[in-house]
Amino acid sequence: MVNYQTAVLDRTFAALADPTRRALLARLDEEEGLTVSELARPFPVSLPAIMKHLDVLSDAGLIERTKTGRTVTCQLKAAPMEQAMNWLARYERYWTEQLDRLAAFLEEDSWQANPASPSSGASKRRRRSSSRPGRSRKK
Repeated sequence: MVNYQTAVLDRTFAALADPTRRALLARLDEEEGLTVSELARPFPVSLPAIMKHLDVLSDAGLIERTKTGRTVTCQLKAAPMEQAMNWLARYERYWTEQLDRLAAFLEEDSWQANPASPSSGASKRRRRSSSRPGRSRKK
């Protein structure tokens, strides 16, 4: 069962890795039941290329295609993304805890910026010599 879940998660992340596929999913989220031609219209790639992207999304379970006559419509299926979100939530907890620890450290009363050391005000900078390095002019 663990291998099955891992395979589903791998396919989901692989499908979401491509910006064109993410854009296709975003369009399906905005408008339900778009045809393949309607989905492909705004993209500067060929219809066969869009079909390949849709195959990847379908294999990952992120979309469902329905054929009525010669028209194929697509619908968003978000269940695999929920599994991905659950997987990511573990790491969100980790980073939240780490950032909370950092915030607590920075807010501690005992932490203060180090004031300049007393000797730093007494020290003076050396004066630069007025001549450039190298041969000096004879007077």
